[in-house]
Amino acid sequence: MDGARHKRGLMAGAVALIAVGALLLGWRTTLPVVLSAQVILAIAGLFVGPVLAAIALGIVGPAGFDQQLGKNQSFSAAGNVVTALLMAGVSYWAGIRDIFFCSVVLTVPTLICLSRIRSSDVDPRLARGAAAETIDHNAGIFRVLLQDRVLLVFFLCAALFHLSNAAMLPELGEMVARGHARAAGSLMSACVIVTQLVIAVAAAGTGRLAMRVGRRPLLLTGFGALVVRGWLYTVVRGDTALIAVQLLDGVANVIFGVVSVLVVADRTRGTGRFNLALGALGTFVGIGAALSTTYGGFLIQRFSYNASFLGLAGIGLLAFCVLLLFFPETRDAAE
Repeated sequence: MDGARHKRGLMAGAVALIAVGALLLGWRTTLPVVLSAQVILAIAGLFVGPVLAAIALGIVGPAGFDQQLGKNQSFSAAGNVVTALLMAGVSYWAGIRDIFFCSVVLTVPTLICLSRIRSSDVDPRLARGAAAETIDHNAGIFRVLLQDRVLLVFFLCAALFHLSNAAMLPELGEMVARGHARAAGSLMSACVIVTQLVIAVAAAGTGRLAMRVGRRPLLLTGFGALVVRGWLYTVVRGDTALIAVQLLDGVANVIFGVVSVLVVADRTRGTGRFNLALGALGTFVGIGAALSTTYGGFLIQRFSYNASFLGLAGIGLLAFCVLLLFFPETRDAAE
């Protein structure tokens, strides 16, 4: 992404891959086809987030990135909510397989929106976080990824955050589904929609708040919300109460989703390696999320669901402590 000058073309390619993957899933559900579609969708997913962040940074520059990133997250979450409701209607009235063909149709307005961005609107220097005097030069990979202690601490915190977070909602669904399988689907849908609604409403404000109060206080709030959420799953019962707990999921994820990108932008400003560091963040997030279900599942098998939720919350508490003790404010340093 740092080296690519035609970022709109990369985005169009990623959207096209999403259409191909959806077509495969709608066409046939044999194991080879499904696995192939998942690989294609995963490759597309590698590009969508970084391309959108790079385009936003290339258009508005560092000064406007906080607010623009928050707006992007709000629209993204709103799209998730609308699409979830749309897919529910399609599956009910047409059939479950038609969901995938509907996804293909939705790539058309996506590409139309993308075509409204002119290539001249995106400054390739700003899009990779380069300084004016380094327009044709990027900082060394070793210096950006391995010599920045603050960035390494944050990568560790990000991995721990997702190690704590990723398994919580699936485990909640499993716990609720025991003996109430038909009700579990509706409850999980409601939980997901609540989370996305919180993100849609709060993301733009989170970007503005990060500009005013800084990154560190917001991150501590988000990590703290994750810990409290894990604990509440062990004491709260009843569908309404469990759905209400998802408000904390929305708080934690909107803060992490917005502020984590801002931290990377802060620490890589002037290096020309913004997208490289953002990709490294994604690697740590992926490692944490991949280990989360294994860790949580082990605790369920050996002990109980409550023990698993507390164990996941404990990882979140460890991340909170590392953030509190070793992570400084990055906004002031960037300025």
